[in-house]
Amino acid sequence: QVQLVESGGGLVQAGGSLRLSCAASGRIFSTYAMGWFRQAPGKEREFVAAIAWSGGATTYADSVKGRFTVSRDNAKNTVYLQMNSLKPEDTAVYYCALRWRSATMIPNQYDVWGQGTQVTVSS
Repeated sequence: QVQLVESGGGLVQAGGSLRLSCAASGRIFSTYAMGWFRQAPGKEREFVAAIAWSGGATTYADSVKGRFTVSRDNAKNTVYLQMNSLKPEDTAVYYCALRWRSATMIPNQYDVWGQGTQVTVSS
């Protein structure tokens, strides 16, 4: 079993920054891609960013491109999401997810999910 634990969420004013972390633990027996998703009230879960095992390949949703940066530290089994220039529309519960294959933007192709962390951006 693999567990993912997110941290770093909170309340921030528009234009501010937050850094989310996602730590993986348990039976990690292979390389894996990581994704970040978010879900606002009344909306479906949407893709935010993804990163390959090597860290060299990243993908972003158009809505966050240029403002968010995903990175990872494989020695620590931790993935980060640096969020800058936050907007009220970024308000959501943010989830990290692990996939034992290559990164993808499709939520149901991920194998393990964290519990989520709330990000609230005030105007």
